[in-house]
Amino acid sequence: MSESPAARLQKLFEGHRLTPTQRRIAHCMVRGAAEVPFLSSVELAELAGVSQPSVTRFAVALGFDGYPALRRHLREVAPAERAGGGDEDAYNEYQQAVQGEIENLRQLSAMLADPAPVREAGRLLAGSSPLPVLGLRAASSQARGFAYFAAKVHPDVRLLDEGGSMLADRIDAAAGAGASALLCFALPRHPKEVAEALEHARGAGLTVVTVADSAFAPVARHCDLLIPAPVGTGLAFDTACAPMLLGRVLLEAMADALPDAQARLEAFDARAAARGLFVE
Repeated sequence: MSESPAARLQKLFEGHRLTPTQRRIAHCMVRGAAEVPFLSSVELAELAGVSQPSVTRFAVALGFDGYPALRRHLREVAPAERAGGGDEDAYNEYQQAVQGEIENLRQLSAMLADPAPVREAGRLLAGSSPLPVLGLRAASSQARGFAYFAAKVHPDVRLLDEGGSMLADRIDAAAGAGASALLCFALPRHPKEVAEALEHARGAGLTVVTVADSAFAPVARHCDLLIPAPVGTGLAFDTACAPMLLGRVLLEAMADALPDAQARLEAFDARAAARGLFVE
């Protein structure tokens, strides 16, 4: 499978130490990868909500003489014409939101062409007992869904979906009980508490694996392994189909790395049948 424009852009930014403003520009470019090669520096600045000189400095930080040189490079690796063409005009606002999520899933599929990061994450999560799973505010549903299914195959999953002063205590308790890794779901808007919790977790000796909306998310510097999955912004509230699916992929990778995962699933099914939990 050939890489998507977003995946190629992601590789362009890897290995560069970017300022928060530059990460914002990079995130904006990844989200609109098919359109960016056709934008002027002023248009990109307006799209990212930064100044035009910031765009120029960003291009120089990537090793180009200026934004025109960066744009020429982008046109070499981007499709020959603007994505979408006239088809986008045929969709209403709700369909456009769905089409945006379909594109997000395509980006996720292209990223998974290299399964090594997911497999490494699965190994780290499988090796941690207990396994704390963190997700606050908008990301709490992602963390809760992962923890619900993970408990079917992992011996000790601890959901951390509430902030406050006790969050650090619960992380310390997990580390004290033998945890070696923590899984975090971090989605916009990024709560300050999440970054603080991840910093605390690393200080406690935990390896932090994170699902975030971008490799340039504010929590990135507090993670040992970050796997990005874009969110949709076509509706009043963000949609998170790609992060949810990536969570299930990580769940699969973790189960593959747990030697007794199948036996635990079968035991659960037997108990559920005996209790009549589900309607057939």
